[in-house]
Amino acid sequence: MKLKYTTLLLSGTLLLSAVSCKKSLVDINQNPNASQVAQPDYLLTGAIKATADTYWGTANNMDASLLFVQYWAKIQYTDPDRYIYTNTSFQDLWTVGYSRSIVNLNQIIKLADAQANPNYKGVALVLRSWVFTLLTDNYGDIPYTQASNITEYLTPVYDKQKDVYFSLLDDLKTAQASLNTSGKAIAGDVIYNNNISLWKKFANSLRLRIALRIADREPEKAKQVLAEIQAEGSGYISANNETAQLVYLSSPNQNPISNLFDTRDDYRISKTIVDKLFELNDPRLPVYASPTKDATPKTYVGIPNGLLVGDASNLGFTKTSKPGAYFLAPGAPAVIISYAEVLFDRAEAAARGFTAENPAELYKQAITVSLKQYGIADAAINTYTASPAVQYDAANFKKSIGEQKWIALFGQGLEAFAEWRRLDYPQLAPAVAGTLNGKLPVRFIYPGTEQSLNGVNYKTAVAGQGADVLTTKLWFDVN
Repeated sequence: MKLKYTTLLLSGTLLLSAVSCKKSLVDINQNPNASQVAQPDYLLTGAIKATADTYWGTANNMDASLLFVQYWAKIQYTDPDRYIYTNTSFQDLWTVGYSRSIVNLNQIIKLADAQANPNYKGVALVLRSWVFTLLTDNYGDIPYTQASNITEYLTPVYDKQKDVYFSLLDDLKTAQASLNTSGKAIAGDVIYNNNISLWKKFANSLRLRIALRIADREPEKAKQVLAEIQAEGSGYISANNETAQLVYLSSPNQNPISNLFDTRDDYRISKTIVDKLFELNDPRLPVYASPTKDATPKTYVGIPNGLLVGDASNLGFTKTSKPGAYFLAPGAPAVIISYAEVLFDRAEAAARGFTAENPAELYKQAITVSLKQYGIADAAINTYTASPAVQYDAANFKKSIGEQKWIALFGQGLEAFAEWRRLDYPQLAPAVAGTLNGKLPVRFIYPGTEQSLNGVNYKTAVAGQGADVLTTKLWFDVN
């Protein structure tokens, strides 16, 4: 599997740019000795790897969302931790999302139709829905309808965030109908090793996530979606070994976080999460944080977010904690949707009255599963879940679920950023020397290239959504 993974990645990389060329260039540059039809397995591997690298990488995760939700903090070059960005700072998610992920997933869908293999179509629709979710979660209104054909729509219009979410729910319904465990086999799947039954669970789990994104605005639609999932019957991700994730290998296919820490020393764990883990006597503390290099009274020392450079460095590189060794390992996974998240989502759906399940039981299961994800012993789990500070509060489910989900999503910066905005917990204080007048970021700003290359549609989107700044709330972010 590892050999195949590496081979597919190398081949897929060569194909990624080819499929996005305009027809005129393709006609001119045909190689008479090579196939002119991209193979879906190579495209699938390449799209997964490109998206996961960006999702888990520096620009969107380490230098943005991990700082916004106060999992990590900066001890050097602290501008991002103080919310100082340019219009190129958030370009990676947009550029890779559209030009390498969505373009190639659209190509897989076309090939699937041509080759009469609907399982490729279903898998590509699930992944494309995830990519579009990342884009709209963070920017707001985005090109969706016209993003399916970049050769025809070089300057695509922006769809409203509500419309994007609704369309993605439909796409996932189509994906579910396309996925057939008795259908043709696929290859190139480095998430589930070509297991279609797990893709069906992934599709439902992503649909659940999006249904809750819209729950404050469109509760009846969210409830309807959950009823449809229940009636469909494939279920959700239901074990830790079913978590949707890309498990990295050794260099050069190592985890982007591992790759960065090989050569840089900019980041420490945030004081916010360290303090919360100490407060709860949470057994995940030694998983999430590394011991300080020099002996310190508490062993694990986080730093406040958003310090000036001098104040941050004065805390001492050897007296503050890096993220835990689990997250720095070359083979650490890029988690897309975990079993723990699905349980928290089901707990919230029940608390909102969307299902008849027991929210308190699901909440406890979610915490248990998160702890087991990191190998925590049963005795420690029982002690933790019995703690009064961890008990489910039915009178304020957003607080209970929001705080514990925040802990469980550690490392998943983009997802945690979306959930923190939606649930409003935990209640975070702005960066110490932040530059947003006492506010925290609640979105990404559009890449500068949109202003220069798609200016008319960019201006229309901004006029409807609000100023293109970090503090403009998006449609799903109600409170």
